Amino acid sequence: MTTSERNVAIVGAGLIGRAWAVIFARAGWNVRLTDPHILSLQAAPSLIRDELHGLAHHGLADDPDRAAARISTATSLEQAVSDVEFVQENGPEIVEEKRAIFAQLDKFAPPGALLVSSTSAIVASRFTETLPGRSRCLVGHPVNPPHLVPLVELCGAPWTSPEAIDRATKIYREIGQVPVTINREINGFVLNRLQGALLAEAFRLVGEGYISAEDLDHTVKDGLGLRWSFLGPFETIELNAPGGIPDYCGRYTGFYKELASNAAGPEVYQSPNVDRVIANWPHRPTTDRITMLTQRRNERLAALAAHKAAQSK
Repeated sequence: MTTSERNVAIVGAGLIGRAWAVIFARAGWNVRLTDPHILSLQAAPSLIRDELHGLAHHGLADDPDRAAARISTATSLEQAVSDVEFVQENGPEIVEEKRAIFAQLDKFAPPGALLVSSTSAIVASRFTETLPGRSRCLVGHPVNPPHLVPLVELCGAPWTSPEAIDRATKIYREIGQVPVTINREINGFVLNRLQGALLAEAFRLVGEGYISAEDLDHTVKDGLGLRWSFLGPFETIELNAPGGIPDYCGRYTGFYKELASNAAGPEVYQSPNVDRVIANWPHRPTTDRITMLTQRRNERLAALAAHKAAQSK
């Protein structure tokens, strides 16, 4: 099967669904997009075309018009999945809705098609247990926006076949993503748990008056974030001691044990901490501000993605 003959169904035409359409179409796949909300489905192709042209501006898409031409829409789930080898579901984060969607996907999609959910919080065992084809179902959790941040967390249910994980890994790599495998189910998967640990400490440090909210953001985006964009935490500590990770652990685990013994807990998300963070934040979420922040984020991520792509050549 050539790349031009490979078909994917994208279920859900919101931000994440449109991003997946961009990714697959850019990689040469034929994309069939569906959404029960007809207005969203009708608006999606032009929004996707605009995004592809924006990526081309940064050298992240070769032929945006040709990629956009690979995208079609389907008004029914059955039509969308009729001849695909891969389905990326992007429905609401509600267990009951995912159960209903996956029941239809399992019924209508070809027996060999992988059924993958973009869910960021619901493990696959909660919505695939009763399905005849449950062995082909898994989570492929992206990072927003997926077309600029390539990580995908793959996490199967206890009954997901190793072959399904292997196939999904191969496909994500082929379309330019960076898949990682979560070996067994855990709430929030890995990225959100890491993010949650940092966010809890951020709420505590701001809420207890150690630093302002804006300066905490600078600490991450102009400090840890710059380093972490190229080095993971274990690579970082490997470089921070002459003898690598064993040396680092020997030198610093006592210090980190002390910090961990006083780690932020669930109470940091309760008043007065949350109230203090909200009061400390000088901005209000106006439409203009959200638009500005989204544009700034996407421009900077696109520039970083282009740089990393150039470095890998």
